[in-house]
Amino acid sequence: MAIASERNTIEANVKGFGAYQVAAGTLLGELYLSIQEKFKYPIAAGIINNTLRDLHYKLDSDCDVELVDTSTEAGLRIYRRSAAFLLIKACKDLFPERTLMIKHTLSNGLYCEFLNKTTTDNEIELIQDRMREIVSLDLPINKYLLENEEAKRIFAGQNQDDKVKLMRYRDKEAAHVYELDGFIEYFYGYMVYRTGILNRFKLLYLSGGIILRTPEKDDIDLIKPYHEQKKLAIIHQEAKEWVEMLRMPHLAALNEIITLGNIDDIIRVNEALHEKKIAYIADSICHNPAIRLVSIAGPSSSGKTTFAQRLLIQLRVNGRRPVSISLDNYFVDRNRTPLDEKGNLNFESLEALDIDLFNEHLTRLINGEEVEIPVYNFKTGNREYLDVKIKVPAGEPIIIEGIHGLNERLTWSIPRINKFQIYISALTQLNVDYSNRIPTTDSRLIRRIIRDSRTRGYSARNTIRQWPSVRRGEERYIFPFQENADVMFNSSLVYELSVLKLYAEPLLEAIDNDQPEHVEASRLLRFLSYFRAIQPNNIPPNSILREFIGGSWFRD
Repeated sequence: MAIASERNTIEANVKGFGAYQVAAGTLLGELYLSIQEKFKYPIAAGIINNTLRDLHYKLDSDCDVELVDTSTEAGLRIYRRSAAFLLIKACKDLFPERTLMIKHTLSNGLYCEFLNKTTTDNEIELIQDRMREIVSLDLPINKYLLENEEAKRIFAGQNQDDKVKLMRYRDKEAAHVYELDGFIEYFYGYMVYRTGILNRFKLLYLSGGIILRTPEKDDIDLIKPYHEQKKLAIIHQEAKEWVEMLRMPHLAALNEIITLGNIDDIIRVNEALHEKKIAYIADSICHNPAIRLVSIAGPSSSGKTTFAQRLLIQLRVNGRRPVSISLDNYFVDRNRTPLDEKGNLNFESLEALDIDLFNEHLTRLINGEEVEIPVYNFKTGNREYLDVKIKVPAGEPIIIEGIHGLNERLTWSIPRINKFQIYISALTQLNVDYSNRIPTTDSRLIRRIIRDSRTRGYSARNTIRQWPSVRRGEERYIFPFQENADVMFNSSLVYELSVLKLYAEPLLEAIDNDQPEHVEASRLLRFLSYFRAIQPNNIPPNSILREFIGGSWFRD
């Protein structure tokens, strides 16, 4: 199919749909609109030469194009960000004197709130109606490249001081901005092409704020109900209080502190907040003599290992003598390991562990018996017995750490009254600005890229390639159980991405643009470019951050 004359044309080979002749300079969005009836879901972007491009990208030479729809993770991310822009615009139309903050994910939604102002059910209904009106108009979302000074002038005129300050610390002289019906916003990621695409969303009221629901991979049509997560909401509120205590509402404030040379004080206070929370958790355990088993669970790169060691120390400060057991030693022999849906060994499945043997050992240890612990040989894939025997002092707790720690099936033989369950995750406290949140998943992926390179010799490319599988395991085995926890711990440090930047950038830059992982590497590099770097010299050796960058007191 040709959508332009043969004169001054190029060929765009659309993956799965064939070659199209288009005029040089045609926008990717124009190409999509000419063939949109062929797609089940709206297209959010395209991948050209292993680089993600938005629909404003000009096709100026022959190329291979893979159109990214909203059933993919990349497409859903763009859709979610664009829906947030739609929400911001509707709020500005209705309440021009207010500032909306895009905060964080909460269950199957995105939590937002007005700065220093609660909202009501009635206001949310008005906002939702205005959003639907903008969608029905199918307005263009335009993209412009502005000099920084011009962008700062516009944002100052829109009373967006957070963006004005952010522009001061950008390394580049110009910025891409998006415009919707006369309102200009700045995002560190792409937008959809027109508002008509954004016809799937729901707004809900929650605790004086707004939950914005958008399609997800397993719920494109938003059929699933919203599941309130009260304990997770509390830990997010704690993170908000910490940011206010540190006087760091957004990234520009952090960059300013770094530039002024005052970051060491922030590091000390943030680390002290961690230590105080760990001490509080240890005190809670010690005040209940019935507790004999402490289980720690959390997603990948949440800092479980360091947290467990620091908790053990705090328990010892209280005069206790805890014993730690590694779940890794209870893997079944490799020939009994279950397979995932792709036929690969599934070490994240609960059935990959010998649950019956583990529970037998727990019961015997709690009863005061000595037990010979198996040692799993990861090279041979078999369990070995190397005369490793342990005994737990009378009344003392056993600490276990692993992804299944909150699943009652893992410790079925131990009564719930004798268990204390802890959920740990890196719930990012900082926003880039009021419109751009920092996804927790991005922080954890950057942590993992650095640790995998340092401790396992994995390239960033390998880690990025494996990340979707890791995420599937978290969705299946960790997140459904997080509200079972007795307490939650946020391992995020407000300053950490400024440190991780130094380690992650060279690893991500090593991914060539002829490799599929270049799409994600480019996105992460763009994200990290907003942070001023911090040297790790003054980060204490017991910091959770040391688990990833090295130099830890604990099993480094």
